Amino acid sequence: MPPQLQRPIIYLITSGATTSQTTPDDPEFLNILRLVKAAVEAQVSLVQLREKSLTARVLFELVLRATELTAGTATRLLVNDRFDIALAGGADGVQLTSSSIPAAVVREICGSSFLIGVSTHSLDQARMVQDSADFVLFGPIFETESKSKFGEPQGVGRLQDVATELSGLPVIAIGGVSMENFHQCLAAGAAGVAAISMLSDPESLSSIVKSIKT
Repeated sequence: MPPQLQRPIIYLITSGATTSQTTPDDPEFLNILRLVKAAVEAQVSLVQLREKSLTARVLFELVLRATELTAGTATRLLVNDRFDIALAGGADGVQLTSSSIPAAVVREICGSSFLIGVSTHSLDQARMVQDSADFVLFGPIFETESKSKFGEPQGVGRLQDVATELSGLPVIAIGGVSMENFHQCLAAGAAGVAAISMLSDPESLSSIVKSIKT
């Protein structure tokens, strides 16, 4: 299995601002690399390239260039859903969703050292992947527009239930996490927090990470 992630796990997710027309020369592509570089300097635990609209070729190029920044550092690079591109590009792992290829299948293909995270929205979903995933995202914990399609917020109470039952599996809180409420997630037993907005500014990333870790 991959080396254990140090807690609190701080998980940066890119915004998905790219499109199918984005090229490696475009500002939105280069901005992602700038954010990855800042994440490495701030010692963010995990970075997920969540650029669902990119063509496979451009996503592959993004992974190649991002791994140049993360290689040999404390920051692990994940790709949303596309474990094939993650593997081919040298990323550390993949973030799967409920509609992805099952984690057990990805584990069989990619091996024990490949980092597998799975997004979950219920205790039952989390239970189903605990034997094949290295960690789960659980949420949304708080109100957030980006996760509204997954229903009402789970709240810190349900987060605590999941973290308690799956005590051997890191549970990372996601959905509306901010500087004002992240401590509630950690107090409920979450191994860490994941966010897009809170971790989106390269200039403030180091100070935010320090605040979460102290």
